Amino acid sequence: MTKIIGLTGGIGSGKTMVAEYIKSLGIPVYIADDEARELMNTDKVIQAISAAFGKEILNDGILNRDKLAQIVFNNPEKLTILNNIVHPEVKKHFDIWVEKHKAYPLLFKEAAILFESGSNKDCDAVITVTAPLETRLQRVMQRDKKDRESILKRMQNQWTDEQRIAKSDYVIENLSIEATKEHVKEILKLLKNR
Repeated sequence: MTKIIGLTGGIGSGKTMVAEYIKSLGIPVYIADDEARELMNTDKVIQAISAAFGKEILNDGILNRDKLAQIVFNNPEKLTILNNIVHPEVKKHFDIWVEKHKAYPLLFKEAAILFESGSNKDCDAVITVTAPLETRLQRVMQRDKKDRESILKRMQNQWTDEQRIAKSDYVIENLSIEATKEHVKEILKLLKNR
């Protein structure tokens, strides 16, 4: 039977690097944020979002992500409204993906807000990727070309490492790529024998 493994971590923790490494080992990984981004471009979701947030978040019928981000990351209630539109669509999409990949013994779902969205309930085990706050900030500032304050604001909308760790089966402290890869391999062995 296929086991679904949740993979999560705060912004800048390195969970995407871990997901890419797992993919390189031939294990399918569903990247929830990427799929959510794609689903947010569908007519159905665009209509629901513009109905909730107003037509001014659209540019010629296309979602203005920056404008939407400014609204939701400064207002937890609006973030909840957005999540309530997008998450059910991601869940449906993920279920179809799982069905297509059910021949694999392990499937991974990488999601920044795995616990916040309740997606962890669909997982047989959860891995949290962590890194020190300063490391995470530096990574995101380099990657996204955003200022420290806006990144810290985004972090405040996510669970803390402590909250995630308390509900996780495995924790990877991502300090060096080689050590992280070795830790992933150890966890994969444990998962296959679980």
